[in-house]
Amino acid sequence: MDFIDRMVSERLGDLSFFNTTTRLYKFEKLKKMTAEAQLKNTNIKLINMGVGEPDRIANSKIVDVLCKESYKNENRFYADNGILEFQEAACRFMKNVYGVDNLTCDNVMHGIGSKSILAMIPIGFINPGDICLMTAPGYPIMGTYSKFLGGEVYNLPLCKENDFFPDLENIPKDILKRAKLLYINYPNNPTGQIATIEYYKYLVDFCRKNEIFIISDMAYGALTYGDYKPLSILSIPEAMDICLEIHSLSKSFNMTGFRMAFVVGSAKSIKLYSTIKGHTDSGQFIPIQKAAAFALDNYEELIEENIERYSRRFDLLIDTLRKVGFEVEKPKAGFYVYVPIPKGAGNVFFHSGEDAFAYILNNAMISTVPWDDCGAYLRLSVTYEAYSEEDEVKLMNEIYKRLTSLNLRF
Repeated sequence: MDFIDRMVSERLGDLSFFNTTTRLYKFEKLKKMTAEAQLKNTNIKLINMGVGEPDRIANSKIVDVLCKESYKNENRFYADNGILEFQEAACRFMKNVYGVDNLTCDNVMHGIGSKSILAMIPIGFINPGDICLMTAPGYPIMGTYSKFLGGEVYNLPLCKENDFFPDLENIPKDILKRAKLLYINYPNNPTGQIATIEYYKYLVDFCRKNEIFIISDMAYGALTYGDYKPLSILSIPEAMDICLEIHSLSKSFNMTGFRMAFVVGSAKSIKLYSTIKGHTDSGQFIPIQKAAAFALDNYEELIEENIERYSRRFDLLIDTLRKVGFEVEKPKAGFYVYVPIPKGAGNVFFHSGEDAFAYILNNAMISTVPWDDCGAYLRLSVTYEAYSEEDEVKLMNEIYKRLTSLNLRF
């Protein structure tokens, strides 16, 4: 055992936690498998349907604001807990998009992306022995930091038989008694499920009775289709005191690398978060906040172009997958399709999502994302690379051709 091994904190255990040769983070493993498949099939172009980020850059109007503000001398300083201009824009966005009214700047605080917000939140709530309830599959950051703080994670599987909602009624009593935080994410990644006003009412009532604080991750909140409209848990009057809701500009506004998000809640919970944040970072670059404020105030124009493209691509992909044999419905929000895996291909049987992923990747050069947390599924995204509507149709035809050549069994 060398010096670093002896010095690493007990909360992290030994350095094998970080050793990617023995413990690969899921998406690093998938990238590695995809790269190996490409090396073996250099004559076939990879079709990447697993990308979880927007396929376009931010609108030029957003970039223009960023560039213009970057030249201003007064914008070079630390932003600390943010600028008033962005907070006010976030309040207007919440009112205009979600109907959440009567917010002030005391209810809103920016963050350097939702990932950093999720990492900080447990610091304000989790004591050793406390439990963080995490949906599975789900984004693990809040749970990871809960563990770092001496807390525990209890996973709530998102299963088809429960419509991809967590089963709260069957949480063991000893777990429920120690539960402090509940993480939810609707519209959901990867299942595509959406929340309803009835579900949010139930959730708020359950968590109030059991004294559990809700963290609602709305990364895909504004990307909705058809008659489904954006819905915030904060539209439930009783939710404000027991919930923090996180909104990201990455997915809806194609601003992934900008690292810009905001959190909404009661003045007291925002004060708690801002205190932690003040000891953690020095705020996002002011010109980025100003570009984000512009985006929020012009959301109809800027988000609509993404909604139109994703909706069209969903229609094409759903039709293609159905013709191949998959059971699938068009999601009402987000940009993911979540499908049960085939039983196999030819004489090959698939026992997991990863089995199906690997077979389709190596034999058809189509990359997806497998999930095996509750049943075996594949996630496909409509953020694939295509530069025109004609390219989209050609790509779907090629996917159909490659998948049907595998003789998949359903």
